[in-house]
Amino acid sequence: MPDTVSLTVNGQSVSVQEGSTVATAVALSNAKTFRRSVMGQARAPLCGMGICFECRVTVNGQPHARSCQIVCREGMEVRTDD
Repeated sequence: MPDTVSLTVNGQSVSVQEGSTVATAVALSNAKTFRRSVMGQARAPLCGMGICFECRVTVNGQPHARSCQIVCREGMEVRTDD
């Protein structure tokens, strides 16, 4: 069985396979959106390679982190604009 990493997304515990991105953890959580546009529209990953910036979330208190570029670490705290 592959090793897993546990983290929280909006206070919910999520376990993902080691090496997974934060975007994967958010997608597996109950979050309805990653962030909101200035007009309040729900946004989610588009490119999956860090160019579009649509997947931005807050990771361990650091806002505007591109979730598709960050590998999950044990105990990480992720917040979306859900």
